[in-house]
Amino acid sequence: MTMPSPQLQTLKAEFFRALAHPIRIRLLEVMVDGEDRSVQELQRTLGIDQPIVSQQLARLRASGIVVARGRGAATRYAVTDPLLKELLQIAKQILNRRLVGVRSLLRELGRDAQNRARTRRSA
Repeated sequence: MTMPSPQLQTLKAEFFRALAHPIRIRLLEVMVDGEDRSVQELQRTLGIDQPIVSQQLARLRASGIVVARGRGAATRYAVTDPLLKELLQIAKQILNRRLVGVRSLLRELGRDAQNRARTRRSA
């Protein structure tokens, strides 16, 4: 396997940095259905103030992840690549696998604590 170039690695890091905000993730999860959305629609759907929605859309737009169509009050936003939907789904699957491991560990810790409590009571 050949190593990606440092330039490609930098581009990947910048791409993931652009995604690295919970509101931007929430915006994308709403937008990946393919329908163009206005700031007002996104604001109502997510229950987030308009300036925050606009600020996060501007960051996604500057990174080329989202595109604006139209002008002024008629501006609508859409994701630039439908693969973003798959990327978000894969990220969710990875996180679910991690959480399954954590849940298993928590159950084990709970059983361990119960066993210690029983041991103390019987002593």
